[in-house]
Amino acid sequence: MSLSEVLGVKPVINLAGPLTRLGGMPLEPDVAQAMAEAGHSCARVEDVQEAAGRYLAEVCGAEAGYVTSGAAAGLTVGAAACIAGRSPAAMDQLPDTTGLPNEIVVQRAHVTAYSHALRVSGARLVDVGYVGYPGQGITWPWQVEAAINDRTAAIFYSVGSSRGIVELPELAEIGRRHDVPVIVDAAAALPPKENLRKFIQHGADLVTFSGGKAIGGPQASGILVGRKDLIESVALQHQDMDVYPETWTWREQYLESHVLPGPPHHGLGRPMKVAKEEIAGLVVALRRFLEQDEAAEQQRQNEALQAIADRVSNLPCRAELQDPSVTGRPYPLLLIFPEGGKRTVADLTNELIEGDPSVAVSQGFMDLGAIALLATAVRKDQVESAADRIAEVLADA
Repeated sequence: MSLSEVLGVKPVINLAGPLTRLGGMPLEPDVAQAMAEAGHSCARVEDVQEAAGRYLAEVCGAEAGYVTSGAAAGLTVGAAACIAGRSPAAMDQLPDTTGLPNEIVVQRAHVTAYSHALRVSGARLVDVGYVGYPGQGITWPWQVEAAINDRTAAIFYSVGSSRGIVELPELAEIGRRHDVPVIVDAAAALPPKENLRKFIQHGADLVTFSGGKAIGGPQASGILVGRKDLIESVALQHQDMDVYPETWTWREQYLESHVLPGPPHHGLGRPMKVAKEEIAGLVVALRRFLEQDEAAEQQRQNEALQAIADRVSNLPCRAELQDPSVTGRPYPLLLIFPEGGKRTVADLTNELIEGDPSVAVSQGFMDLGAIALLATAVRKDQVESAADRIAEVLADA
């Protein structure tokens, strides 16, 4: 049943990309089927996570992997793992970090709204570097190194296009010298699919990806891969631990081997639990993503955006179709600059999503006076009606 049938919510034609506020990517039938079938039976979630983790580790070239409830959750539980290690007492204490190493060194260019997810663990961000590249640059390696002390739990790196930063390979080398792990936010770093392995190859200790963006998995899913000991800490702080030591699934691994004094109980990651349905859907979506012809997918997106550009070509606007080879983004982008002058881009954006059909567009270029369109999450059968609606709104812009 559709959202309209179940909740009375009208669907949106998504030309803004796989945004969380729009529900991410539409699920392919085999992904939805895997989720539905997983929901028909029960299983120990730690067994499901371990099986999925082995696959994620293999795909990403990492020691271990784990399914999170999104990339932001991956940052939170990843930071918690760096702070608490495998100490049940420290896990039980979080997010209170009194007496624990709780500082995460962040280049100032990488302090974003998303890095707030690190603070949820109880971490304190220590930002370093300058603003104002070129000139003296943004961050020098010695600034990162000078910020490391006995309170440092991790170093953070956000994948993006910032200039003048200390890049990941050198940042990872600094981390290795000081025995400090490096956490990488690669939420939107796909495609290309080669990036699944790139950041581990460059020395990252933990890398988080969104499962509900380019991969096409459930919106409430993410990938966290990296060092085995850190992923173990994530699992210990994430699972349902309402158990007796004598019946704990991992009693041999941790208790009888004297690795831990006892099972931790309901760690900081407990509110971020992932269901077996999301785990199954993510794995199927990742397999599909790895088999995808990236050139063909880019061509599909180009054709959809070109059709919209052609439809508005005789209206009071300027349309620019930007190719990934020029912009450096992993997807084509259509920018439409309204020239009517009656209403702002914000007004037009609101009219599009509040109309019939409802069309969502990206707000990423609103400051430049442009409506931005991405075709990553739009279906082929939606393009014509979206183009008609955009043309209707722009005709009175």
